[in-house]
This record gives sequence, structure tokens and C-alpha cells, in this order.
Amino acid sequence: MNTELRLHGKINDKIEYFATAAGCRTAHHHFFQAADRNLRFFAPGSEIILSPTGVQQTGTGGTFCEYMFGVDQPVSDLSKEGIFNRLMLLGAGYNETGHLEINELNRSEQSYEDIFLKGHAIDNYFFFVNGLKEKTHRQIQEQILRHLGKTLKRIPNLNRQDDSKLAEQLLSQLPENCSVYLLRLSETNHRHFQQEFQTLYYRNRSISKNTHAVLQDLADNLGLDPYQRERICIDVMYQHRDNYQIIDDYKKVLVECYQQGDISRQQHARLTRLKALALRNEIPTSLLSALDKKLKAEVRSTIHEPEYTAIARDILHDLLLRQGISRRDTIQLLFAKQHARRNHDHSFEKLLLETGQLFDEQIRDGAPLSLLEDFSTIITFFDRYDSTATNISQVAFMESYRPTEELLQNLLDSRQKFNNLVKGLFDKLFFEDIILNHYLGRFGRQKLVCLRKGLEEVAAGVATIKRLTAELKVIDAREKLYNIVLSHAKDHIRIRYSRYHTNSEQDELYRELNDELLIRGIISKPLDPQMFQTVIHDIKKEAIYLRQLFPEIIANNNVELRNDFLANSGLDHFYIEELEREYFALNQLSEEHLHKLRAGVF
Repeated sequence: MNTELRLHGKINDKIEYFATAAGCRTAHHHFFQAADRNLRFFAPGSEIILSPTGVQQTGTGGTFCEYMFGVDQPVSDLSKEGIFNRLMLLGAGYNETGHLEINELNRSEQSYEDIFLKGHAIDNYFFFVNGLKEKTHRQIQEQILRHLGKTLKRIPNLNRQDDSKLAEQLLSQLPENCSVYLLRLSETNHRHFQQEFQTLYYRNRSISKNTHAVLQDLADNLGLDPYQRERICIDVMYQHRDNYQIIDDYKKVLVECYQQGDISRQQHARLTRLKALALRNEIPTSLLSALDKKLKAEVRSTIHEPEYTAIARDILHDLLLRQGISRRDTIQLLFAKQHARRNHDHSFEKLLLETGQLFDEQIRDGAPLSLLEDFSTIITFFDRYDSTATNISQVAFMESYRPTEELLQNLLDSRQKFNNLVKGLFDKLFFEDIILNHYLGRFGRQKLVCLRKGLEEVAAGVATIKRLTAELKVIDAREKLYNIVLSHAKDHIRIRYSRYHTNSEQDELYRELNDELLIRGIISKPLDPQMFQTVIHDIKKEAIYLRQLFPEIIANNNVELRNDFLANSGLDHFYIEELEREYFALNQLSEEHLHKLRAGVF
């Protein structure tokens, strides 16, 4: 009969441990020993020793944890469905060809700092197995991998599993007469910050300036490393169901590209859409960039070098033959940078790194220092381009994003720097491209127009940064109110069976909404009738699309009809796509069919 022993405590003021021993022999002997300030968990041939500063492990087994931002994930894991966890066996590692090999090394030692830095920031597991009949360490580890590897790598929501049930699940995969020893280490300060951040973030799926200050104070009081704090915040945002879907879809497309060795037009369109959607949802770009570096970089190596990269390479290498870089060359490099950013092409950054290394070698061999100065000028312009493009994209695509006066002043300074190269360059680099983006919503467009005109007027001395900030806040407030009214109106129509077709029905719905929003303190004065009418018109358009047009589009693959509605309805592109996704899910239709409709490829 299988039995179980459990032990729980703290090894220092930050690290909590949860130890579980399960199997046929655990009732017949102790599995732990306390000596001085150390704690030892053991079975014949294996042990884990906890000291106040770190962990020593000897024998069989290894460690596992959930994948999160900052945990190195092999391409082999990224490119497979359903792998959620990292598993590291003692003596195991990947060779140069990417295949797993196991040697006779059966001991490891790690500090707690390394465990929670290189592994999961909050929970990490150690384990070993007793009772396998193989003779050598390598043979035992191979058996453990065969019996437990698939389970350990594919358990979803690992950190929310009950340790007792987890041990029982692992034991069920092992041969009879085996025992499994499981040790979970938890960083209590990290967990406290995670819980606080999750509570605040999930409330509105955003973090206000005041809340950010509160979280910063909490992190400082808990002594959190800035990188660990970033990892925890990113992981919480990733785990949110709306964000997870976007990132998971992005990963699926990249895996497809990786497996086929190139990127089709349809796949590129999907990646571009998901990048824009991630920005709109305030998902950290570092999450998608990490996937790009792992998967997309490999795809890029099989594709012919784009023209803009070839032009940039020629300009940069010409610097070796002459001194100084012309305005014309700088402008060409900036447009090459624009193309690379638009295509999410990380090979462009690789080119810059290679060029910088080449210039260092040339200077070491006697080339003039002016070469480094010219390259530094280019990098400074590129850094300014990245920050400016990011800030303007946030204004355009992120709901409830309010740029500060300091940020607007930085944009004004960048405008001056770019326009010093050639008049109107700032507009060409940052506004002409984004203003044509079909994912730009009505309020995002209003913000961009306001920002563009406002920066021009401030530069001309006929307006102030303070006034521009106030104008953008007005648009932001109008966007928030529109979304609230739209949500409440749809709820009334769906739940209370309110009608909205005739004038009298609309008047009744208006009164209901107006009273509800006033009572709840969402508005302080009567609802703007014009905004209410805009909401009603949008709901009508949505109903026509879902009940009449979209079924026809699906049945006949009528991409032209869909594109016509997108272009002329006035509804936000993102909003329509979310309606389409819900329609396909509700009617259990093929997701691939939806991707083809969006890409216009059949």
C-alpha cells in the first residue's frame, strides 16, 4: 500500500519549502534529517540538502519548473504543442546537434539566487526517485525520463497544482515498489509581489501611474531585484486569458514558419496583426521578441536578404573607405530601419552588431577614431527612432494611454532632430506610415491627428505642451466613455431585451443608460446624446455584419465583401476581428478558415 509523508517549513527568511515523499516504503523510514542549519532529504543513493544559502543535490532525478519570461527554452520545446515546463535531469544536456545526452554526472549545487533567477521566479521543484532496478546513474536517469519526462513537461498550471496530487500523479507513472521524493522551493517575497500585482492588474488589465508608484514602493520594501520584478509582472500579464491567447497564437504562427523554413504572405499578415494587437493590449513587446529571437531568427536565415538590409550594409561598409556619413546616407539608413521594424526583422539588429564588431577591429588595427564617432551617430539616431516609434504607436493603439508632458517634449525634440536632416522627415518616418494602418481605430486616429497637429503648433510657437496634453486627455476620456456606453448598451439589449430600432425605443434605452451611469458615478452629467447615437449606429452595424454579411462571407469566401465592410463601416478593425473570432468559436468553425479570410488567401 502506498503512503505519503509531508514536511513544510522555511530554510531562511525568504525561502519556504514543501517536501513530499510518496510510495510503498515511505511509511517505514524517515526521509529527512535536520543538522545545524541544514535540512537533508534522502533515500538510498539520493539526497537533497538545503542550507541557508543554497541547494545541493546528489543521485537521481533533477529539477523542473514552469516556463516563464527569462527561463531558457530550447527550440525543441518551443516548437511542440502542450509543453509548459522545463525539466533538467542531473547529468543531462543538449549536444551540438540539439539532441539530449545523459552522462554519469550525478551532483549539482546552486544558490537560491541562481535557482530563482535562471528558473521560475516563485516556485521551483527538485525531485528524485528510489526503487528503479537499473545499475548505473545514466540508466536510472533514462528510465526516469522515459516514465516521467512527458508528464513533467506537460503538466499545465504547475504552480497551482497540489503537491500531494502531483506526487501521486508521478508515482502512478513509475513501476511498482518505487517511491518519488518531491521538494518545492518558494520565494515568499516574490510570491507576495506577484499576488499584489495580479490583483491590481486583473482589476482593469492595466496599471495606472499611482498604482505603479505603489508597486514600486512594495518592490523596494521587499528587496526585489528590478529584473525579477519585471519577470513577475510580465508573467502575470502573460497568464491573463486575453493576453495568453494573443501570445499563444503568435507562437503557433512562428512555429509553422520555423517548421516550413520560410514565412508566407498570409503568415506575415497574421504576425503583424498579432503584434499590433499585443501593443493595443499593453502586452510587453519583450515577450514576442523573445519568441522572435528563438524561432523567427532561424527562419530569416533561409530567406534572401531584403533590399533595405542590403542598402544599409553597403552604406555601413562604405564608412570604412571614407570619413564621415552624409545626411543622405543617414536618411536612407533610417528608412531601412523603418522597413526592418515594420517587418519585425531582427536580422537588421544583427547587421548592426556585426558592423560594430568590425569597426572595433578596424580601429584596433589603426583606423581613425572618427569611424567610431560616425557609427555612434547612427546608433544614436536609431535609438531615437525606436523610442519615438514606440511612443507614437502607444498613443495610436493603446486605449487609456495618456502621454506625459515630458514624453511629448521628447517627441518635440525628436521632431526637431529628424527634421534637421531634411524638412518633413519626422512625418514621413512616423505619421505617414501609421496613419494608413487599417488597425488604427477611430479614437487612435483622432489622437494621432491631434498629436501631429499639436507638435507642429508647439514647434511654431502657437501652442504649448500643456495644451496638447490636455487635448489628448479629452480624446482619451471620450474613448473611455464610448467603450463604457457601448458595453452597457449591449448588456441592456442582451439581458433586458431592450429594443433600439425606433426613436421611442432608443429614447427609453437612453434614459435607462443615463440613469444607470449617473447612479454608479461613471458620469457626472447627462450622457451626450450624440455619443449615444454613435453607439446605437455601431451596434446596428455589428448586428447587420454578424447576422447577414458574415455568414455570406464565410459561405462564399467573399473576401471583397468583408474588405468593403471593414473599409466603410467605421468600426474598429480589432473590434470586428474579435467579433469574428467569437462567431467562429460559438459556431465551432475552423480557425484556419478565419485566418484565410483575414489574409484573403484560398
